[in-house]
Amino acid sequence: MENHFPIRRIMDENGNIINSDYEEKITEKLVKEFYRNMVRIRIFDRKAISLQRQGRIGTYAPYEGQEASQVGTAAALRENDWMFPTYRDHGAAMTFGHSLRNILLFWNGRNEGCVPPDGKKIFPPAIPIATQIPHAAGAAFAERKKGTANAAIAYFGDGATSEGDFHEGLNFASVFKAPVVFFNQNNQYAISVPFNKQMNSKTIAQKALAYDIPGVRIDGNDVFMVYFETLNALERARKGEGPTLIEAVTWRYGAHTTADDPSKYRDQSESSNRRQETDPILRLERWMKNMGRLDEKWVQTIEKKAADEIDKAIAEMEDFPPADPAVIFDHVFAEPTWQIKQQKEEYLKLIGGGQ
Repeated sequence: MENHFPIRRIMDENGNIINSDYEEKITEKLVKEFYRNMVRIRIFDRKAISLQRQGRIGTYAPYEGQEASQVGTAAALRENDWMFPTYRDHGAAMTFGHSLRNILLFWNGRNEGCVPPDGKKIFPPAIPIATQIPHAAGAAFAERKKGTANAAIAYFGDGATSEGDFHEGLNFASVFKAPVVFFNQNNQYAISVPFNKQMNSKTIAQKALAYDIPGVRIDGNDVFMVYFETLNALERARKGEGPTLIEAVTWRYGAHTTADDPSKYRDQSESSNRRQETDPILRLERWMKNMGRLDEKWVQTIEKKAADEIDKAIAEMEDFPPADPAVIFDHVFAEPTWQIKQQKEEYLKLIGGGQ
């Protein structure tokens, strides 16, 4: 079955274009936007890990190594499309226009972190695995019923495809031709469980066959392939042709979260090798060098600009008014039940906020 779903790519590991069909579509403007955003979200990711180690935010889910998958997809969306991220897709959310301050507030345990900027349809990050997939199918179906050209994208990892929500979401979207792209970032581990121990399926793309929708398998570290394949899937969706399942084969260098030690279940030398061979940013740099378009001064400028932007967001996050612990009880029901009221009173007494 793997042979029926070969990994598609436009650019090889050395930055050479191997699919000439896309050559004219790769503009300098597009490349610079990809590179700028991938560098920006990598700097953010590394800074967030540092903040967690200093105790300035809570447990954090890193994504370094998956930048092409997140930037390439987000760049393909239109302003009024929907984004349904997991807890690891803040790089995509940043690229799509989310507030850096609010993303940091989310990792600092604040409700405000779930709120996107006005006009942005970015769903709160899904912590339970795969629950965002039926939501994305439903939002996309609603857009179709309204007669708009808006589409949705749902992000998820390989582990999510073993959950019932995945199958329910794909089945619903297939039946009703919902304009949604199901984007799987197969980083080959569901926490500590490797792909080949989690399922007998040789690919995730083949799971599309059960729902009679297109399934494609791409190199998730090739930002060109990610972008154009997502764009193709979104165009199909907008034309009323229904959903697409995309499997982007990639690799996450670091831990599942900052509460995890990946050295206990995988050989970390693999990450070192991949940094030299398949890294998404390095690959794009190689293309730029091959084309004579890598300007070191420009790279330094965008790195500094990103670092300054992130430092400003950190300052805003840390200057935010103190959290009100009562809010964890206030939004469970429209009208609090007696149990919730009792729990709230007991908790406030425990922390010294009540009599």
